[in-house]
Amino acid sequence: MKDIAERALRYGEKNSDYFEVRAERTKLTLNFMRNGVLSSSTERDDFGMAVRALVKGGMGAAYMNSGDWDDIKKSVDTAITMAKRASKISDVRLSDEKAYRDFWTVEQKRKIESVDNSEKTEWLKEIDRAAAESAPVAARIQILRDSLKEKHILTSEGTEISSLLPTIEYRYFIVVANEKGSEQAYSQLAWTGGYERWDEWDPKERVLDMAKVLENSINSGKTLKDGKMGLIVGPEVTGIASHESCGHPSEADRILGREGYLAGESFIKPEMVGQRIGSEIVNVVDDPTVPNSFGYYKYDDEGVPARRRYLYKNGLINEFLQNRETAAKLGTKSNGAARASGWDREPIVRMSTTFVEPGDCEVEELFEDVKYGVYMKSFTEWNIDDVRFNQKYTGREAYLIENGEIKGPIRRPIIELTTKTFWSSVDAIAKDLDFVGATCGKSDPEQGVDVWTGGPHMRLRDVYMRW
Repeated sequence: MKDIAERALRYGEKNSDYFEVRAERTKLTLNFMRNGVLSSSTERDDFGMAVRALVKGGMGAAYMNSGDWDDIKKSVDTAITMAKRASKISDVRLSDEKAYRDFWTVEQKRKIESVDNSEKTEWLKEIDRAAAESAPVAARIQILRDSLKEKHILTSEGTEISSLLPTIEYRYFIVVANEKGSEQAYSQLAWTGGYERWDEWDPKERVLDMAKVLENSINSGKTLKDGKMGLIVGPEVTGIASHESCGHPSEADRILGREGYLAGESFIKPEMVGQRIGSEIVNVVDDPTVPNSFGYYKYDDEGVPARRRYLYKNGLINEFLQNRETAAKLGTKSNGAARASGWDREPIVRMSTTFVEPGDCEVEELFEDVKYGVYMKSFTEWNIDDVRFNQKYTGREAYLIENGEIKGPIRRPIIELTTKTFWSSVDAIAKDLDFVGATCGKSDPEQGVDVWTGGPHMRLRDVYMRW
């Protein structure tokens, strides 16, 4: 695969100012089970190649899933022709970046390729049987996916990055119902690495525990009077807020307006770096280098080294997620945020692991001086506007707090507030740190990329809650 990519590079760089080849091969297994029935079981070996050419400010791209040289040559010619035509109406520039030559991978202790698919389906059957025996569980969906992705990125500037990335993810969706009502839960466990993580996750116990939580909410969940009160959020809520109200509005392509008619724009403008958005203890980062994170990478899809990006730092808007094109427009350097969901998509500005950095207190300390409030441990629904400023989160597992103690369950508490109000209300952050997997959607054609969201427990003061 690398040989044919090198040949395409040599051919394409002769007639362009900049030329790039990204070749990928993915071996994937996907099992889908609904209410105990294995609806589909797929094993696929997928190969494809993307090329991009820059000619006098015009960018062109082409994609192919053929290893035949004549097909590849035609695609390279197409990309260069498109670039020449685009040069009449555009002026694309790429930031100057150092070229790297490297190979990286993620270690597997229990290799994906060593686990037979029949064993994977038995795992799902066992979980389903246990959930089915839990009487209130009315519906059950499970998805287990693993993949091994080999990738080669070569550019006319001398970059040669090769990688081998193993990932596994397990998703479950359950509905619990009785005569008093129904509740539902969805969770996505995911990481980069091998199946050594499966036993650590203990998915069966997670599903059964969640069923009990939902049943308890249905049977005993109360509602409170609307009003301002203390709020403590768990890592899952911290994570979705970080992703939606910090990560997305910090994407430079949104800020520059490119995603306006696709996924939305941003309330952040280029001149807002340094403006306050939250309290001084708030640090929201995006970091592709968190070990074994879902969405982990050492170099992005333009060959730029990955690093931790401080999006909100000490409560101030600090930096944007950049690829080489947006960095050039904003007069800075790329910070390694270019990602493509597959060989047939272009690398655009994306998140990886977006979270709040832990604070300096114990989780228990957050509750001690909350006289009356809500502990929203997880969420069941979220919504945010196109510029990522007005937002809403509905709790799934939530409890009343009285005089510093956690009391009985609360059913579906709602916070509806602005991004600035949310982050400005944070007055304490715990030391703990936890993540969940997610799939982040963006662009057209749509690209869903692997990410982690999460963070520590946080306390917010005087937040308006409603039911």
